[in-house]
Amino acid sequence: MSSDATSISFRDGVADAGGAGEIALLGGERLAPRRAQLGAWARRHALGLLALGVIVGCSLVLVLIAAEGPSVIAASTRADFFPGWMAGPLSGIWPSELLGTTALKVIFTAAIFVMWACYALGMRRIAALGAGWAIGAIVAVQLIFFFSPPLTLTDVFNYINYARMDIVHNLNPYATIPALEPHSDPSFALSNWHDLLSPYGPLFTIFAFAVAPLSVAAAFWVAKGALALMSGAVLALVWKCARLLDRDPVQAIVFAGLNPIVLIWGIGGDHNDVYMVFFVMLACWLLLSSPAVRDAAACGSRSATRLSWLLPPALHELAAGAALAAAVFVKASAGIVVPVILAAMVRTPRRGVQTVIGGLAGGLLLGAVSYLVFGAHVPSDVTQGNLVTGLSMPNVLGLALGLGGETETLRKLLALVLIGAVALCSVLAWRRREFVTPAGWATLALLVALAWVLPWYISWALPLVALSSSRRLRIATAVLSVYLIVAWVPSASDWTGAIGLRPEKTSVGQQHQRVVRELLN
Repeated sequence: MSSDATSISFRDGVADAGGAGEIALLGGERLAPRRAQLGAWARRHALGLLALGVIVGCSLVLVLIAAEGPSVIAASTRADFFPGWMAGPLSGIWPSELLGTTALKVIFTAAIFVMWACYALGMRRIAALGAGWAIGAIVAVQLIFFFSPPLTLTDVFNYINYARMDIVHNLNPYATIPALEPHSDPSFALSNWHDLLSPYGPLFTIFAFAVAPLSVAAAFWVAKGALALMSGAVLALVWKCARLLDRDPVQAIVFAGLNPIVLIWGIGGDHNDVYMVFFVMLACWLLLSSPAVRDAAACGSRSATRLSWLLPPALHELAAGAALAAAVFVKASAGIVVPVILAAMVRTPRRGVQTVIGGLAGGLLLGAVSYLVFGAHVPSDVTQGNLVTGLSMPNVLGLALGLGGETETLRKLLALVLIGAVALCSVLAWRRREFVTPAGWATLALLVALAWVLPWYISWALPLVALSSSRRLRIATAVLSVYLIVAWVPSASDWTGAIGLRPEKTSVGQQHQRVVRELLN
């Protein structure tokens, strides 16, 4: 028996050895085609991978340079002030000494143009890589800019300072300028709108109250974290809306989430516009996912009774109206899409009436809360709205007309043009019974008409444009984006001076600059 057992064991061993070799051979044969397939996939998607790698790589380089020391890239820094909590965990990784101002301007300018080219030309190829690659890249750049010191401007510390005025010093930021608060407050030195009553919406200001009791360092990082989460929520809503509209959700989030203007100036600059955009997109998703869209009978008709417009309540429409009200209470600019969205529902009166009811209820509630917290005071939108950036389109138009920049008369004329544009967009929404594309056009019209326009304002339009099927709207958005980049990169003043365009040298331009300096103080 033992002999049999030995022989059986021996034969099993030989068989196992042969089987292992056979399996190894088969594995090699199987591995070769897989490697070939992987190579073919990489070659087929080389441009998409390259575009994605450049966007992520340039983002990382800019943040590493900004974290290395005080520079023109990080506006909140000074030669004698760049604490570790502001520099962030990426400080000290950049392998060389900090470059001079001229070199940094060139690097910043080159990086954003290269990123834009990869974004604009490689968008479809990036989307073709699939959801995993797109989402991974978006998460990567979000994290990179989350760990960055505040880039280009100091607005995040204005948010913190206005909130601390109320919570810490019991000063209403809508009634008291920051110059009258104790200058010993650590947020005062980091903020800059010292003679401007708060222009930020009451709902956002109340959100900011949550970080006011914290140290400035802790408030800064909590605010950055909240902005990152809100940005992710916006892209999640874009994904959901794209699916409801039968659009490619991957391409939609790539369009909205990898735009270098939003990455560098928006997320990197820690700006609060994403809160407004979140509520606008929440309203869009609620309206697009409403049961009334799938059930024609629930929409009502011209012959429906007015009672049926009110009862039973349409929860999606009511919530959408409340979300639009919240967006306006975060930033008044959101109001530009409200008439367009309502016009799209005129032919389905039940939906329109319910959305209006939700908006009125939400507005009354938020208005009551604002009154309890701030009294009868409102944000200083009019003051900020009268400011002018040198290369805003209204100011450039004023220069082209020989007026020296935007005058009060030109401002009023452009306001009328904007009203007309919104009316046309509303008619388009009514005729098509859809609001995405018309709302995108209305938002672009607002950006063109604004005299005080900043590059990250393009984020107001991007989610809507990402969901639109209009090629013309996408092209117009791309053109405006390039213009904003050219107008706002650090080298812009050198370029405009070289072609003799000096908006700050005219008497109107000097007046504009004087007003800004007085408010910055």
